[in-house]
Amino acid sequence: MKKYILVLITASSLDEGEKIGSTLVEEGFAACCNIIPEVKSIFKWKGEICREKEVLLLVKSKASLFEDLKKKIKQLHSYEVPEIIAFPIEAGLQDYFKWMDEVLKA
Repeated sequence: MKKYILVLITASSLDEGEKIGSTLVEEGFAACCNIIPEVKSIFKWKGEICREKEVLLLVKSKASLFEDLKKKIKQLHSYEVPEIIAFPIEAGLQDYFKWMDEVLKA
């Protein structure tokens, strides 16, 4: 796994997204959380096709924090099975990564 990751999380509302994003940043699990205020999600849940308005969180973190970050999201999230998907960050501005190292837990 790469050192830095981008985590995608959908949430049911802007309030929930802000609660999750703020907590992750305040507690050092995320360096930054961008919230895209409205996305249309289409998915199958318990045998039915669902169409929902959600918010999308783009969370920048470290791979070493992912397991704890995932646990924290599950504590805060209203969904039975929240979307928590991590991608490795392949490249980026080294000054940004230095800043991430300064503000993240480990």
